[in-house]
Amino acid sequence: MSDRAEAGYSSTARLFHWSTAALVLVMIPIGIVMANVNAGSAQDTLYHLHRSFGVILLPLVLARLLYRLNHPPPPLPAGIAPGQRRIAHATHWALYGLLLLQAMVGWIATSAYRAPILVFWLFELPPIWPVDRPLSEALFAVHRVLGFALLLLIVLHIGAALFHHVVLKDVVLRRMLRG
Repeated sequence: MSDRAEAGYSSTARLFHWSTAALVLVMIPIGIVMANVNAGSAQDTLYHLHRSFGVILLPLVLARLLYRLNHPPPPLPAGIAPGQRRIAHATHWALYGLLLLQAMVGWIATSAYRAPILVFWLFELPPIWPVDRPLSEALFAVHRVLGFALLLLIVLHIGAALFHHVVLKDVVLRRMLRG
């Protein structure tokens, strides 16, 4: 195994990863609950929190992607099969793509609905799309599907990391835990 593979991810990459993970792992349950709770102040609060975290997540993922493009990750350990390498690579890029697409679809759908995007009740983001309720409803349906696709990929990602750590006992997970 190369020294670079053993060394793991940089502290910046780890900060991007775990910050993104924390936000997404908060946003998904908020999104599920807010869509299923009765209309009222509790639902409004959940919508505002979901949108606020989304406002943080979008630039975070963009910055993370720019960092990743300029700082390639350490290579996977030599013993990982080529097929698993391709799946890992595709999963990581799919996560980036889905996170960006999900945030933009949510912002456009909310703008087209003309719901306010209050960022932690401090300021409001401007709408980026003209009012269009039918489009908004269609995009919110896409947003839900993307959310479940994202959840599926996250479960796959976490499951693979745990499989490497517990079953294969290799350094894949440790590289992101301690660098």
